[in-house]
Amino acid sequence: MRNLFLFCFLISTFSFSQNPIDLSYYLPDSSSYDPAIPAPESVIRHEVGEWHITHDKLVQYMYALAGASNRISIEDRGSTFEGRPLLLLTITSPSNHSRLEDIRKAHIAATESNSTDTSSRPIIVYQGFSIHGNEPSGANASMLAAYHLAASKSQEVTDLLNNAVILFDPSFNPDGLQRFAYWANTNKNINLNSDPYDREYSEVWPGGRTNHYWFDMNRDWLPVQLPESRARIKTFHKWLPNILTDHHEMGTNSTFFFQPGIPSRTHPLTPKLNQELTGEIGNFHAKALDKIGSLYYSEESYDDFYYGKGSSFPDINGGIGILFEQASSRGHIQQSANGILTFPFTIRNQLTAALSTLEAAKSMREKILTYQHNFFKNARSEAAKQGNKAIIFGNEKDAGRTYHLAEILERQNIQFHELKQDLTLDGKNFRKGYSYVIPKNQKNTRLINAMFEKRTTFQDSLFYDISAWTFPLAFNLDYTEKATTANAGPVVDDLRMKPGAVTSKSNYAYLMEWHEYYSPKALNTILNKGLRAKVSLKQFNMNGKAYDYGTILIPVQNQVLNSDKLYDFLETTAEDSHLTIDGVSTGLTQGIDLGSNNFRALKKAKVAMVVGAGVRSYDAGEIWHLLDTRYDITLTKLDVKTIGRADLSKYNTIILPSTSGLGENETAKFKTWIQNGGTLIAYRASLNWLKKNELAKLEFKKVDLEAEDISYEDRSNFRGAQFIGGAIFNAEIDRSHPINFGNTRDYVSMFRNTTLFMKADKNSYNNPIRYTKDPLLSGYISKPNLDSLSMTVPLQIDGLGRGKVVAFTDNTNFRAFWYGTNKLLMNAIFFREEL
Repeated sequence: MRNLFLFCFLISTFSFSQNPIDLSYYLPDSSSYDPAIPAPESVIRHEVGEWHITHDKLVQYMYALAGASNRISIEDRGSTFEGRPLLLLTITSPSNHSRLEDIRKAHIAATESNSTDTSSRPIIVYQGFSIHGNEPSGANASMLAAYHLAASKSQEVTDLLNNAVILFDPSFNPDGLQRFAYWANTNKNINLNSDPYDREYSEVWPGGRTNHYWFDMNRDWLPVQLPESRARIKTFHKWLPNILTDHHEMGTNSTFFFQPGIPSRTHPLTPKLNQELTGEIGNFHAKALDKIGSLYYSEESYDDFYYGKGSSFPDINGGIGILFEQASSRGHIQQSANGILTFPFTIRNQLTAALSTLEAAKSMREKILTYQHNFFKNARSEAAKQGNKAIIFGNEKDAGRTYHLAEILERQNIQFHELKQDLTLDGKNFRKGYSYVIPKNQKNTRLINAMFEKRTTFQDSLFYDISAWTFPLAFNLDYTEKATTANAGPVVDDLRMKPGAVTSKSNYAYLMEWHEYYSPKALNTILNKGLRAKVSLKQFNMNGKAYDYGTILIPVQNQVLNSDKLYDFLETTAEDSHLTIDGVSTGLTQGIDLGSNNFRALKKAKVAMVVGAGVRSYDAGEIWHLLDTRYDITLTKLDVKTIGRADLSKYNTIILPSTSGLGENETAKFKTWIQNGGTLIAYRASLNWLKKNELAKLEFKKVDLEAEDISYEDRSNFRGAQFIGGAIFNAEIDRSHPINFGNTRDYVSMFRNTTLFMKADKNSYNNPIRYTKDPLLSGYISKPNLDSLSMTVPLQIDGLGRGKVVAFTDNTNFRAFWYGTNKLLMNAIFFREEL
């Protein structure tokens, strides 16, 4: 009987029938609605919150809404990697729609003039939802918000739309939203189960948070490397919205968060008034959430430091970014510390915050418009004080990396110029065609400062995200702030990559330098064609040109293509990879001759990467994206579940992103594969697994830290200050080592966000990359950690049988914009036998 009672209790605790939900649960009581405007259920065939909306249905509804309402226009701005549309709805009154371009031009003009009239100008609000696909309450609420704005006959909405233009992005992350909706819906019960251990609440790897290549897109607002980001940044700069909202979810046991965040963790370049206005807007959220009885908090947990997030990016661009975080049901219903949390409840909170934002925008319209006007007016004053000062950046051997940084500037509406002529400045060589000049006296001078500054002192020691992102360091480009506009040539208004070419047809050999960013793409194309290629282990001179370590030699004789077809193939390869291949007529050089044994034969790369449960999906996705989209390298993704039956001999290189390790059988299989000649490239936490299983002889420093005079209340802050959230460090390199081929300098800027401090080998030649004695370039690191990092190494290469293990303490491919260290992975792949 007691067991029966327990069973009945559990059933009553965990199982719930789907209570009927209608629009009255969500929408304001004061509104009546136009029956000619389709409600969501009439299109998607279920009430909002009954099922998780899939992106295709979301698109279907938004088009239906736009077709029925003269308050909405809709635009398809492009496609995700998986081909889903990136929609933007523009929502405003019909009269505003008729003069929309005039409104936009007047709005932009107000950011460029010394006076403005705010009395009748509409405020611009950008509302975006669910940039993390498995935080779906925002995207589901977007249907309700759009319906309310399109169909409500209330005077409040009429007044709002007369005084605002709403740029409405219903799904920041279509691919992730679709992936998560599939999971939640296919695991839904008729009798909803709130047990957090139910399968519905445990997504399979990698989950729906990320986009197709497993990127966290809420870190890409500043680097703009992904198609979804490029669409929204183009919209942002076209309109310069006054407010931008970013709707997220957090842990199930939380409540609801709205900004401002922790005051001491706001970036110093953000004006104080920005945070004051954010707080004033917060009063509208509090009032609205009070009305429906929802718990909330503010000024805790989150910050406004890294400008690559949706809620902080507007802050350096004259707007006000606002983050919302709703406790997540992660499905349809879940137990929580605050009681049963239902999906409809999470949607209602998000809708409430979306509408309270618009109420604040209408009420504070003139104040916020004035703030933006003064932001740019003050920025112009700051810029004018810079006079003719300028920044030059570039690399005299690599036009590719230089181009890609310039590409980011172009996307961020930062003006730059060609370099007028070659020059040496600040001890660095800058070459025309390989360098650009950025005048500091321009509209977006504050954004330039945010992208190029190096900062090592901070008000706080805790960060929600990275503490440094200095772009020329991320690209490992030379740069100086000691230039002037006298060094500038014409404005670049048609940015293009350097054209590639073969200098001349040869019947003897071709040489390709390894400095260009896309050299690995070209080499992969050559080897995949079955052509013979070799790499130079030494420097040499030929025909008045100095060839560096890593130069690729392609002989003409004994190839699968005759000399004419080889020339045509290399010409196409050079064009596609935007680099120069030199035709040479002799093997005699000043240095090693082309027939020397110091040219080593290369083999086709056969690459696999371990993915699946336990592997850090961000790191894996960044590697996949790099190989697949930039270098055209076919990558086999080996799931941890299938390694046991996989034939590893098919691969000569396997990449192991950060993971706590593999099982005993998988470990033994990898060990045998390495001993038989394979190269394992491991990152971050995987190094602990290497050491534990004696796959590599690695030694780490231990940091002993005692908390002195730290209160119980401050204990978490003390521990948090010992993390390296993301900073940039200087390392000396041995350019003669194959892992460093392609580098033109004797140092490299390394990104680091781990506390793995690896000891250097006793033999200096085994330390091709080593942190300097005082390595901090930009960002936060505690003094004990900085002392521990000094003179350690971020890389060790160890032999095991006939194979090798390449161990990186940190991610060299961070967030797709750390172009400066991408080639370390490429060198490990292509020159694996020479490491």
